Amino acid sequence: MSGAIKGVLFDLDGTLLDTAQDFHESLNQLREEERLAPLSFETVRAQVSHGGHALVRLGFGTLDPESHEAMRMRLLNIYRKRLAKFTRLFEGGDEMLDALENRGLAWGIVTNKPGWLTDPLLIEVKLHHRVRAVVSGDTLPERKPHPMPLLHAAKAIGVTPGECVFVGDAERDAQAAKAAGMYSLIAGFGYIGDDDRADEWFQHGWLNTPLDLLAWLDNPRVSPRNGRRNGSA
Repeated sequence: MSGAIKGVLFDLDGTLLDTAQDFHESLNQLREEERLAPLSFETVRAQVSHGGHALVRLGFGTLDPESHEAMRMRLLNIYRKRLAKFTRLFEGGDEMLDALENRGLAWGIVTNKPGWLTDPLLIEVKLHHRVRAVVSGDTLPERKPHPMPLLHAAKAIGVTPGECVFVGDAERDAQAAKAAGMYSLIAGFGYIGDDDRADEWFQHGWLNTPLDLLAWLDNPRVSPRNGRRNGSA
């Protein structure tokens, strides 16, 4: 199977970009406004990939729908003002992207983050001119774990689903890859919590660093239909 993969798609938060510190500070600013004590970084980090709804539940518990949505928008507006204060590629990420581009592999981003946050963030971290396709959470009628965003991105970068690998750090990423007929790699360096049971997700490999992707591409070892960590069926 080596050499069959022609494109790579990435989740954004917790996979391509380390956004946790900016979300941590944003959530704690909102908690301070509500006269609540700050939460620890590790507590917040484990929820970042689950999005604004999860962060509101973490920070303020179960609210009625109207209050929850109002709090979520307050959080995202605070975050927008500090969008890339600390955000950066994970260590080794820039080398990994350079290597993909040098190999002639197209790459794109599929995220549930809304476009009004995704697009300026990619400009801030200077990836907007490199990425071949960006599918945000509001680009299409469906979001991950639905396969539609992945299929749309694969078409945009000019590869078939079977020629594409999706890298993510949340169960919905693995579910979307499976539904789209793509290879699935788990970003083990991302925001995976102890309760996520990530070993049970559909997968063809486990990446401890972004650079592990290059070694996996040189030797993809598992059928895309039966992938599990360490290559077991």
